[in-house]
Amino acid sequence: MKRIGKVLSLLLMLSMVLSACGSKSASTGEDTSLKYIKDKGELVLGLDASFPPMGFKDDSGNIVGFDIDLAKEVCSRMGVTLKLQPVDWNNKEMELTTKNIDLIWNGLSYSQDRNDKMTLSESYMTNRQVMVVLKDSSIQTLADLKGKTVSLQSGSTASEAMDKNKEVKDSLKEVVKIDDNVKAMMDLQVNGSDAVAMDEVVARYYSEQNQGKYRILDETLSDEQYVVGFRKGDQQLCDEVMKYLKEMKNDGKLAEISTKWFGSDITTIK
Repeated sequence: MKRIGKVLSLLLMLSMVLSACGSKSASTGEDTSLKYIKDKGELVLGLDASFPPMGFKDDSGNIVGFDIDLAKEVCSRMGVTLKLQPVDWNNKEMELTTKNIDLIWNGLSYSQDRNDKMTLSESYMTNRQVMVVLKDSSIQTLADLKGKTVSLQSGSTASEAMDKNKEVKDSLKEVVKIDDNVKAMMDLQVNGSDAVAMDEVVARYYSEQNQGKYRILDETLSDEQYVVGFRKGDQQLCDEVMKYLKEMKNDGKLAEISTKWFGSDITTIK
């Protein structure tokens, strides 16, 4: 039985190694990521379905958002079907490696760690990590957070930004990591925390949807760039998606979608 267990463990490890190599031909090592998508006729997009306005569930339970509209248009031009697959944000890289999803397109901020683990697209939008407090909170600056509790989404770049701002983090009473931003904002509402660290585009969406309830601090934790994440080595698929995003920039479709969600074209694709 022990020998069988060892064999199974070795086979599992080999499977994971092969999967981690991305979509490549076993015989030539050639990047076949685009052919893989074309052949199956479907692009599976992994997302956190609680990340408005980039990707989230509306009142009817449908997944909608800015990134969703972009992906739908890209898939239409590619001639493939878009499938939306909510994932645990902490396991997003594993979901890619095991081919449960084909890309991550959901307000994914660039970081060196993510660049090491994935093939990343060019930036399509600028983002900042900010602090959100209740409207009547006495907190006005990052320094005012001393001795306070801050919540944030586990596995997010808000968490990475907090780790990099050692002075701010060390001044806090506690950092509470929560599954998603919706739950973090609910925690703030019931005074479970004093502030939430999160993406500015999401924070502004919540503020607009709940007039008079929240306030965003002027000081930021970090400036970031939104990108699309692919399996490491899936450069052909990455290039194909970028080709259509640039095409959408040139023909005005990108501006149209951005204006729908943000009131103007805030994308950064050239």
